[in-house]
Amino acid sequence: MKAYLKILLVCIFVGCSSIRASAQTGVTLYGIIDTGVEFISHAGPTGEKLFRMPSTTGSLPSRWGLRGSEDLGGGYKATFVLESGFSPNAGALAQGGRLFGRQAWIGIESPYGTLSVGRQYTTTYIAVLENDIMGPAIYGIASLDAYIANARVDNSVAYRFNYHGLTALATYSFGRDSAGTGNSPGQGTCAGQVPGAFTQCRDWSAMLKYDQDSFGAVVSYEEERGGVNAAVNFFDGVAPTPLTTSNGIDARFYVDAYVKFLGATVSGGWLNRRVEVVNSSSPVVTSDMFFLGARYLVTPAVVIDGEVFRIINAQHDTRATLATIRGTYLLSKRSAVYVQGAYLFNSAKAAYAVSAGGPGASPAPGVGQAAVMVGIRQLF
Repeated sequence: MKAYLKILLVCIFVGCSSIRASAQTGVTLYGIIDTGVEFISHAGPTGEKLFRMPSTTGSLPSRWGLRGSEDLGGGYKATFVLESGFSPNAGALAQGGRLFGRQAWIGIESPYGTLSVGRQYTTTYIAVLENDIMGPAIYGIASLDAYIANARVDNSVAYRFNYHGLTALATYSFGRDSAGTGNSPGQGTCAGQVPGAFTQCRDWSAMLKYDQDSFGAVVSYEEERGGVNAAVNFFDGVAPTPLTTSNGIDARFYVDAYVKFLGATVSGGWLNRRVEVVNSSSPVVTSDMFFLGARYLVTPAVVIDGEVFRIINAQHDTRATLATIRGTYLLSKRSAVYVQGAYLFNSAKAAYAVSAGGPGASPAPGVGQAAVMVGIRQLF
């Protein structure tokens, strides 16, 4: 009887699994491979020329992923995303070697919004990705603030709600870097979830966005708390500052708006960053970045876009202006070739880098940089 009972239980389990699998609406494999060849002037402390294949990004960061959902009925769906970043020049994993370093979350979608848990983007990344002209391109906002292209957190809960062009999104992380590999260059690590230290390494963000056919706007705020081994980096050549207590705060406030007319899109905004370091000779450091960009569809296959960025850090006495332009030829709906170039003007004490394509390209303080990249992009 016990043997027959075991067989019956197995059959019931397998049968239920089969029924559940048949309700699966689908799993999609997707990705981007984007790379090319780059030239940078005045690279490194000696100001040499640099030719390389970028390891981090081109017009877009390379990645592959799995996206799936299951219809649960009544307007509810179970959803998930597993997304892995990689470097096409060497085939290496990005995000500190994590298998699914870009995203790894599961959630429930309903008529009342989507609730998800896992490793997810913060609102800083989403606001820039969906509104800024250049987005996470190699010569763009991430050249002046590398965190923007790495704004994602571990141990997070997120809620998104969409209604007639209005999007509200909020995220909360109990510990933003549990793997200890760092979420952004120079930011150290901050595992969090420490007993008795509830706010250590905490991250929360919120976004409100409105989109219509001809115009839109977004407002986003993100606040990181410090913790053991955490640091802050302004990417201007000044050494990172430890942010080792939970009272330390690294916050970003982002505003952007765009309009579309006659085949063109014009977008502009402001990013304010405020760092509060406890027990420091410079307890508060702020930076302000202003930007204005435009995109024009010359023909259905030719796109021209460009943007100008200006960043000011009064406490560090560092300033920079970045001007970038890109031309893209669409070979098909999924394949494209492009040429993009930029020039970065540094103030006397600033050492911002023109390229977000990988380490080793920062100039000496006060030195400007030019960069050009020719690349190819394939979406699948």
